[in-house]
Amino acid sequence: MTDALTREQVRQVDRIAADDYHIPTLILMENAGRNAAHIILDDIKPPDRALIFCGTGNNGGDGFVIARHLHNAGIEVAIALAGDADRLAPDAAVNHRICDALGIPLVPANNAPVRPDDCVVDALLGTGFGGDVREPLATLIHRINDSPKQCVIAVDVPSGLDCDTGRPANACIRADLTISFVAEKVGYRTETGRQYTGHVRIADIGAPPEIIRRVLTAPAGR
Repeated sequence: MTDALTREQVRQVDRIAADDYHIPTLILMENAGRNAAHIILDDIKPPDRALIFCGTGNNGGDGFVIARHLHNAGIEVAIALAGDADRLAPDAAVNHRICDALGIPLVPANNAPVRPDDCVVDALLGTGFGGDVREPLATLIHRINDSPKQCVIAVDVPSGLDCDTGRPANACIRADLTISFVAEKVGYRTETGRQYTGHVRIADIGAPPEIIRRVLTAPAGR
């Protein structure tokens, strides 16, 4: 898929997949996270440890799925949760419980040290982000950027980057690799956006190609 999508088109893909094709959003999240984990295992030298920073929304839910599949592949995994577990989005909460049952270590993000041998996975903020990054997340993002590490992989979008314009907010993850779901986002093709996305790979979420064609050919505003 060579076409790039806007934030609104991404929302339409998810909505059409769920409403018109009856694909549960939990399955879309599972597909996204599983395929992202496969890209990590294929593209990155097997990390000594994956430190996965998860927010409380669906992007964090993708991070939980990635954590589980890396764990299943024999990688040492730790999850750093930014926010309260009782405020997780419904699908994210399901995957959080699975990770907890597996015994994957989970600590508050602000207390999670980044080690030089860590492959850091950024699943803090998704494509719906816009505006300024609030505290304490802004400080956390700066700390991740400034810490020695093996690499940074962004899940769908580097946290703090506007996926439509490619402009960074007051705090923005600088990724070595961005795993973009369904397609690239239009902002990733800007000169500024590329400075934060690094290399971009596309991960399938199981949305039928008919949906992508429908979204791309829909009249503006629909």
